[in-house]
Formats: sequence, structure tokens, C-alpha cells
Amino acid sequence: MSTTRSTLRRRMLTLLLAGVAAVVTALGFSTPAFAITHASATTQLRNAGISWVSSGNCSDRNNPTCTSFEGIRQSTIDGIITFKRASGCAITITGGTETGHAGGTYSHWNGYKLDIAKTTCVYNWINSAYTYVGYISGWGYQWRAPSGNLYTDEGNHWDILYYTCGC
Repeated sequence: MSTTRSTLRRRMLTLLLAGVAAVVTALGFSTPAFAITHASATTQLRNAGISWVSSGNCSDRNNPTCTSFEGIRQSTIDGIITFKRASGCAITITGGTETGHAGGTYSHWNGYKLDIAKTTCVYNWINSAYTYVGYISGWGYQWRAPSGNLYTDEGNHWDILYYTCGC
């Protein structure tokens, strides 16, 4: 298969999945009703071999030096687990739903985003498996997965926006 055809297929799949994500969101399936507790999230992450760090050694959602998963969407947890399994990379989460991140509908606080530590393995996987979007002013360099999820290199970490549970 030609490179052009492969690229076209990847872009069409990305558009299709982004459309599905938009419909799901419009129908209200991504509401806070699908949010889970910090305890549930940490159990799932631990079982998947995913670690997390907190500069404040805490999990208080209202403290910006903590790393909290309180109120995170189940699909975000499923997404990072899927990413770990697909990439084979060690994953360390550095930011969750705690205060101190930018606001908005698809925000950390609303459970759609995670920050992870930068590693060569993670960069190589994202760069080879996803479509490079470009430099987003004020954010960083961004890639889009076929699922529609966005991976942004913000300099000292990856910011991941999970619209769906696919990586």
C-alpha cells in the first residue's frame, strides 16, 4: 500500500472517530456521571503497572502540588491503560484532576486530561503511531491518535486529552 493511501486512510479514520466522539459528547455520554473516585482510579492504575508522582506527596484535589484522580472519567483511566499496553512504555502520571491546570470543558478538573512524564519510549511511540498536527501556540507540539485523542508535548511533560478510551 502506498504511503499516500496509508496516510489518507489514517486521516479518514481519525475524522470518523472524532465524529463519533463528538456525537457521544453531544448526547451527554461524557458527563461527570462517569467520573470515578481517586481510590478506584489508583487501584486500576496500580493493577495496570502505571505509576504516578506528586510533588507534594499528596492526593488532595484542591492542592495544586498534589496529584489527584478524584472525579476523573473512567474513559480517561481506560485510555491511559490502553496507551500503556499499546506502546509498551513505562508510564508515570504527573498530573490528574487537581486544581492548577487550565479550565474548560475538556480539562484536567473535569476528568478529561492527564499529564505524563516524558520518556524516549513515549515520544517514539507517539511520533510513529499518531498524526502530527503541528505547533499549537501557547501549548506545544501536538499529535492526534486515530481515536481523536490529543497528545501535546508541553516541554517538560505530555498533556493528554482523552475524548475516548482508545489511545
